Amino acid sequence: MILDVIVEDKKKRLVEHKAAVSEEEMKQKALQSTRKSVGFAKALKKDGLSVIGEFKKASPSHGAMDIKVDLKERILQYNDSVDAISCLTEEDHFYGSTAYLEQIRKMTNLPVIRKDFIIEEYQVYEAKVIGADAILLIAAILDDETFKRLYDLAYSLGLDVLCEVHDEAELQRMLALDVEIIGINNRNLKTFEVTMDTTKKLSAMLPKDFKERGKVLVSESGVSTDGDISALKQSHADAFLIGTALMESDNPGALTKHWKEVYANG
Repeated sequence: MILDVIVEDKKKRLVEHKAAVSEEEMKQKALQSTRKSVGFAKALKKDGLSVIGEFKKASPSHGAMDIKVDLKERILQYNDSVDAISCLTEEDHFYGSTAYLEQIRKMTNLPVIRKDFIIEEYQVYEAKVIGADAILLIAAILDDETFKRLYDLAYSLGLDVLCEVHDEAELQRMLALDVEIIGINNRNLKTFEVTMDTTKKLSAMLPKDFKERGKVLVSESGVSTDGDISALKQSHADAFLIGTALMESDNPGALTKHWKEVYANG
């Protein structure tokens, strides 16, 4: 499965990263960082639809993006339209880089989430060092013990955590761990098929007091039409993470504003 391949490639990349900056050095850099994180969860909790606009150059399911707007112009438009920014840092399958996140950090005051296949503490420390405000942890690639260890480490560093699930078993695991932000991925990471029914099905399984307890729900992947926005509104998600549609738009800022209007009026 592609997910297994991505994780194995990530392990190889981690060897390279640690050769450049040792684990102890990265840890010390993170612990000594004086930068105060911008609240990722807080940005998603406001009234109306929040949008996490993504920057990625490719994906295994889509291939290389047909990018019409350069990074600087994209972030200028995102600053005027989205509520948080997602940056892919996975090198081999999404053509990402920690350098992209460092560039974005200098261009925005919005919260930035590092989206990667995080499996070790090193990557959490690294996320803090490169300027991320939040990280993605994927339930499908982590057992509960490892997930909790990385989750707690992130919060100890002032980072929020988007906890990604794509089936009922993973959702139940995250509820048992009492995480703050749950992201429902409409893309099955094992088959890479996309269906909005995933958010519809899993959001209905959340406890009735989920929002009352300050928890946050994000729907991830697959949004490409007004109809998708309207359909997902029924899930009562606080935010949508939108990648390919915004990456391939010639005016991602205008498209984001349009979809917020569709959501508000739908």
